[in-house]
Amino acid sequence: MKQNKILATLWDYFLMTVGAVIFCMAWTSFIIPNGLASGGLTGFCTIIQYGTGIPIGWTYPILNVLLLILGFLSLGKGFGFKTIYVIGLTSILFEILPQFPNLMVLMDEKLLVALVGAAMESVGIGLVLLRGGSTGGTDIVALLWCKFHAASPGRVILIIDVGIILSSLLFPSYTDAGELLPFTEKLAIVVYGLAQVTVCGYSIDLYLSGTKQSVQVFIFTKKVTEMADAIAFDMKRGVTVIPAKGWYSKEEKEVVMVVTRKADLNLLLKYVKTIDPEAFLSVSSVMGVYGQGFDTIKVKGKN
Repeated sequence: MKQNKILATLWDYFLMTVGAVIFCMAWTSFIIPNGLASGGLTGFCTIIQYGTGIPIGWTYPILNVLLLILGFLSLGKGFGFKTIYVIGLTSILFEILPQFPNLMVLMDEKLLVALVGAAMESVGIGLVLLRGGSTGGTDIVALLWCKFHAASPGRVILIIDVGIILSSLLFPSYTDAGELLPFTEKLAIVVYGLAQVTVCGYSIDLYLSGTKQSVQVFIFTKKVTEMADAIAFDMKRGVTVIPAKGWYSKEEKEVVMVVTRKADLNLLLKYVKTIDPEAFLSVSSVMGVYGQGFDTIKVKGKN
């Protein structure tokens, strides 16, 4: 049991590492080199610097520390340690990856850059969120909000990023040469930035919802006890045995019912085939599964 837990933890950190690499490459290879508008905590700190003169080097770590404290208190120590790991890793990658110019993709078609960057960013963030961590910044805000409200992380991140990018129109921007950027060019950058965060937000939701989809399986087998024990104790999934009666044969039977994640369906089918190749199955998708290790019930409004 302890060994399985260690392996599961290592698997979580491996997937978060892959997600962090993909996330950083989206920014260093596509978004930053092509000068697209920035959302997230980085964009918010940039706006603070424009408006108040307080450098981003001060506001970014302070706000991230405050958000991490809130994450520790509300989402648990596991979330905090994983988020610290991802933030540390992404900070290192943001320093290392720009040292490889060949990884930078410079394109005149900004919309294509925005879409590719958004797709990569959403996969990276999705992998990290799925394993219980975050990339810091607005991801933490989204997870805190979703814990107490019926909303999706991608939508919350999208709303925050849209607000940050739109607010950048209130402050002047400058070129690398120090000249004031024309408003039309700035507006175009903002539009591409909005396209990028919109695709990213919806892609995160699609990715997370796809991995969280559940199925309900009814198994009709003559080896009920053996089948239920294997699924419950070997596969570690909840099992319910329901009394039933075949109307044609008038024979009393028992049906094994299992609710599990769609991603685990192939594993369940292997168990069933190994135990009883002649078993009859009925598999159906379910709209939502709450409690007992699945989703938490969240309702809008007060009781």
